[in-house]
Amino acid sequence: MLGLMQDYPLLVHTILDHAARNFGDREIVTRAVEGGIRRTTYAGLHSRARRVAKALVLEGIEPGERVATMAWNTDRHMETWYGIMGMGGVCHTVNPRLFPEQVIYILNHAEDKILFIDTTFLPLVEAIKDQLPLLQKIIVLTDTANMSDQSIANMIAYEDWLSEVDDEYQWHEMDENSAAAMCYTSGTTGDPKGVLYSHRSNVLHAMAVNQADALCLKSSDSLMPVVPMFHANAWALTYAGPAVGAKLVMPGAMMDGESIYELLDTEQVTVTAAVPTIWSMLLAHLEATGSMLPTLDRVLIGGSACPPSMMDKFEDYYDVRVIHAWGMTEMSPLGTMCTPTYATEKLSPEQQRNIRLKQGRSPYLVEMKIMDDDNNELPRDGKSFGRLLVKGPSISKAYFKLDKQILDDEGWFDTGDVATIDQFGFMQITDRAKDVIKSGGEWISSIDIENVAVGYSGVIEAAVIGLPHPKWEERPLLIIVAEPSRAVSKEEILSHLEGKIAKWWMPDDVVFVDQIPHTATGKISKKDLREQFKNFRFES
Repeated sequence: MLGLMQDYPLLVHTILDHAARNFGDREIVTRAVEGGIRRTTYAGLHSRARRVAKALVLEGIEPGERVATMAWNTDRHMETWYGIMGMGGVCHTVNPRLFPEQVIYILNHAEDKILFIDTTFLPLVEAIKDQLPLLQKIIVLTDTANMSDQSIANMIAYEDWLSEVDDEYQWHEMDENSAAAMCYTSGTTGDPKGVLYSHRSNVLHAMAVNQADALCLKSSDSLMPVVPMFHANAWALTYAGPAVGAKLVMPGAMMDGESIYELLDTEQVTVTAAVPTIWSMLLAHLEATGSMLPTLDRVLIGGSACPPSMMDKFEDYYDVRVIHAWGMTEMSPLGTMCTPTYATEKLSPEQQRNIRLKQGRSPYLVEMKIMDDDNNELPRDGKSFGRLLVKGPSISKAYFKLDKQILDDEGWFDTGDVATIDQFGFMQITDRAKDVIKSGGEWISSIDIENVAVGYSGVIEAAVIGLPHPKWEERPLLIIVAEPSRAVSKEEILSHLEGKIAKWWMPDDVVFVDQIPHTATGKISKKDLREQFKNFRFES
């Protein structure tokens, strides 16, 4: 027997309908790519998104067809998001930090016919335009006065394109399981893979992020998603914010510490989110200027592990609560957020701090477990290392146009991470499976070593890789980027590590470099480091 409830499909555009109806005058503030600050509201965004939808229909875009965006976090980018999805199209966010060959591959693989793009990225597209045979029109997210002089065929200014239509448009009627958006993985091994989100999965994920025990967004919050919209849905914040009517502050192309601080301060931001690299630049600016963060309440840090020193600085000096998070493109992307439970709040301050340095616990709608190499589930004791598997309604079951089984027989997705889960349900990533260091039959956590090393004064960034060893199979090499004005020695680093990590985890050597390579999503590229140091040999 079925229940007697209304059939109300979970469609992404209903989030914007809700925001416009109930919080229509709530501000959306953008640092424009052309310069200056632009202000609109949810009512204004709702109107212009419907114009985008109407214009796309007139362009001949059919439901299910992919429409690409390559743009910063701005109000115009959000208009295209909701407009594309609202007319039944699939919003395909393209990461401009990928190699040109990868951008060519994913635009052709997705069969994008239209590309919305910021002026910043036009040189990239001009260089590869002859290798994009399916692309029919390029719409530059600006007005005529700020159009680039790039000579690209079928290119038009967004404001000119939008001026041809009004907002009299009814959203396309579709099944909630219809495709809504697509994001490709960074392709560190093989070609990038397309992750295809549904309307239902995006709406459910936004609701999970907004749970009180997760990010707990409210209409009174001023939210600044610094994590780019081309990085896995901007961690769902461009759905979660409108769902509760929070003020949105969009940072555009300016990612330096001074620019980020200016918006945090002038727009009285209460919640923000980005990778640790961004917060390192902000903290350096605060320290140099003596500025404070009087309105900022909580900062979501993910993408890579939050160094303990960063958490301590935010919380002890600036009174800002750090929420450690973890996820991946295939998970929409947030899988865990590190907020306390009734049980952990009873622990000592030091025990609570140790737990909060973990990646966190899963909200409702995400299940997790860890397995050994023989597919036996491991205990939640905080010590047993295993492959991290996940399941839920916002987690991929297949890749776009790729005939490959990615779930096990019980429907679990292997994240490729090695982790522990403790008795309170808090998960801690110890390594990517491909990066794990196995020494004498035991695993060494490169992430733990990196976190301790980066807490030493004068260390800007640290990375650990495993290299061959004649006796122990592999041993860790610690790679350091130090401040130019600070002479840091190998002996100092090793002395700093003593007592903070297991003795047998101690790196066999420390090397200093000017910079560490990163992936297109800002993570340390261990693959490139292993190639760079492939001829390195430990002293016997």
